[in-house]
Amino acid sequence: MMAGGENCRTSPLAATIKTRRKPMDFVEYAEENGNGKVDFTAQNHHQLGHHQHRIRTVSLMRYMRSGRYLGRWIFGALMLLMVSTMFVKIMLIHFFLRVNASMSSRDFLQLPRTSLEARDLMHAKNNEIWTNPGTDKYYKCIARSSKEIRDKTISNGYILVHANGGLNQMRTGISDMVAVAKLMNASMVLPLLDHKSFWTDPSEFKDIFNRKHFIRALEDDIEVLESLPPSLANVEPLMKAPVSWSKASYYSREILKLLKRHKVIEFTHTDSRLANNGIPDFIQKLRCHAMYEALSFTEEIEELGKKLVNRLGENGEPYIALHLRYEKDMLAFTGCNYNLTRKESEELRKLRYKTKHWKEKRINGTEKRLQGGCPMTPREAALFLEAMGYPSNTKICIVAGEIFGQNGLKALQERYPNIYSHSNLATEQELEPFTQRHNQLAALDYIIALHSDVFLYTYDGNMAKAVRGHRLFEGFRKTINPDKKNIVRLIDEMNNKKLTWEEFATQVRGLHVNRTGAPNARVVGDSPKLEENFYANPFPGCVCPRPEEKSK
Repeated sequence: MMAGGENCRTSPLAATIKTRRKPMDFVEYAEENGNGKVDFTAQNHHQLGHHQHRIRTVSLMRYMRSGRYLGRWIFGALMLLMVSTMFVKIMLIHFFLRVNASMSSRDFLQLPRTSLEARDLMHAKNNEIWTNPGTDKYYKCIARSSKEIRDKTISNGYILVHANGGLNQMRTGISDMVAVAKLMNASMVLPLLDHKSFWTDPSEFKDIFNRKHFIRALEDDIEVLESLPPSLANVEPLMKAPVSWSKASYYSREILKLLKRHKVIEFTHTDSRLANNGIPDFIQKLRCHAMYEALSFTEEIEELGKKLVNRLGENGEPYIALHLRYEKDMLAFTGCNYNLTRKESEELRKLRYKTKHWKEKRINGTEKRLQGGCPMTPREAALFLEAMGYPSNTKICIVAGEIFGQNGLKALQERYPNIYSHSNLATEQELEPFTQRHNQLAALDYIIALHSDVFLYTYDGNMAKAVRGHRLFEGFRKTINPDKKNIVRLIDEMNNKKLTWEEFATQVRGLHVNRTGAPNARVVGDSPKLEENFYANPFPGCVCPRPEEKSK
């Protein structure tokens, strides 16, 4: 089922040029001795050569003196010269094209195939493009101490959770609510999932997550119930939308008072309701435990996800998981319409105005792209991968929804034909249970991305943050965080002939030396929205330097 590496292709020009050798007839002269046998003695050979030379000289002089043959001789000589010149010229042009192609500064989408093959051969020897930046100097540090194990006889009340957004926004929200329950010593009922987001997925918690594992994994931290106790079944819960990016004290003081009074609180929103930093260490560790360990997917999703990972990795071949977020909802939300038709841009604008909870309506897509605020286009992603050194036979799995626009993945496929997704990796029978279950399909993509050799995201959304943080937690697996603002600038300069391909590629690689998932402490900003997200980089908090490294 899996496609192998790209077959060698001959340049169209090379295919039309064939070297033809005209057989040459060699007439050998020999003299016979008296017995009629050929004598190849040195003397006879010398005499033979001298005799031949005289014969040829005399014949040529006679031929030249003959006026009737002179014109023909000159014409033949000119024809021979012309044919020889044309042959040499063709060979030189062919050689020039082959050399020039491998050093061309043009867009690779216009390069002859021979140059791509030469460049691929060079990159295939460069193992650095696959090297994991992980280090054994760090380890997971989320084990709870004995004093943090909950007292199973005490509960201050119950919280109901409405997880909102797509799959990964809901996952981070649920993980935060586990931490909130711990802060208030509250019991949590299995979360309700969002059915009204863009994809309108009807899946319940048990359809996506392994609920038994979730309950069991958290039993020493918080109590998780499948429903409220019968004694509270008719209690009207207090509806509450927690303040975004709140500190721990907001819940342990203000919300806890409300919980004790009302016994049941229903949180209507869960996204970004806990700060990234300034949170007690044991709470940060619990957030990671909930996100990366307790919230495992159902056995059916996990099983199929691992099958797809194995199919991609057949014969030990590496693959890139590309989160190409060039999808209709994201383009409408961001207002990005670069390289789209006027009709497509208008379609996105209408969707943006139609979606009430998207607050920003009037957006300058051109300006946003130049600021690095747009998802990379398929062509931009292809140029970036090429500049980073990935050969054209690289396996790429798209871990995203349907790509928007009439050209779709064409620009990417022209350079990287080995493109996969869960749709062509799995059989129809395997995917049948997940039909119209977008969050369950997103879970399959998550597994593929988590276990990929390289993860590249083109927009820093919820999935990108979740996968990036999880890969960091699992040992700093190679994850490329593209500097989109500078990438867009360099692409535009190359398009305008201000940069050669070599200059473009060199600068792109230089920009990303330290953007491949190596250990870097989470950056604290002036405001939560401007700082690094906790789930995108749980270091410090859930990853710690080994003791011997601390002392250095």
